[in-house]
Amino acid sequence: MESKRSDWFYDLAYLTSYTVMTLGFSLRTVGVSNMPHHGPVLILANHESYFDPPLVGVAVRRRIGYLARKTLFRNRYFSWLIHNLGAVPIDQDGVGREGLQTSVSILKAGKPLLIFPEGERSPTGDMLPFKPGVMLVLRRCPVPILPVGIAGAYESFPRNRKLPLPSPLFWTRTGGGMAVSVGKLIPPESYQGLEREAVLSMLFDAVASEVRRAELLVR
Repeated sequence: MESKRSDWFYDLAYLTSYTVMTLGFSLRTVGVSNMPHHGPVLILANHESYFDPPLVGVAVRRRIGYLARKTLFRNRYFSWLIHNLGAVPIDQDGVGREGLQTSVSILKAGKPLLIFPEGERSPTGDMLPFKPGVMLVLRRCPVPILPVGIAGAYESFPRNRKLPLPSPLFWTRTGGGMAVSVGKLIPPESYQGLEREAVLSMLFDAVASEVRRAELLVR
């Protein structure tokens, strides 16, 4: 009964996010078929705004888990939305001890996990260097990696704004809106045995490539 209720809440949260992102912010997606339908996947994406988790969730069309600061759960309605979209509250940003345990448990349960390797929202919209915390997860649980690029979310909801700037689907101006590009899977054998910096560089380049592809959709 609890599982059915949870699924119902997720479906409602997904539909809410899809409707708002598509109609209110002209969301476009590409590469959706690259997301596997089953099994554990580590989704890595750039971090532009608060919109990023639901954006990725809508794009990959599969229930995902992701780590979120407990402070994000203060707002009653936002808390309901992100909780039902798979957010797991932790005390800190990034992949600390608590985040590592939670991440590994999600992946070992055969579920997708979303991590933002930059560790924070970009203050400028440009990608930040990846922090090494993601390597802790991969060493404990080597799984396929799905690179995802987000574009337009910073312009729609930058870090210094309290409210977002909509880009309605039927707006007459050209460009604008938000886009998500889903890349091809990176199998574990592609990164196992490599030095940490080499893996981080490879993953950064993979996500950056998808960001550039997403940017083409919002110009």
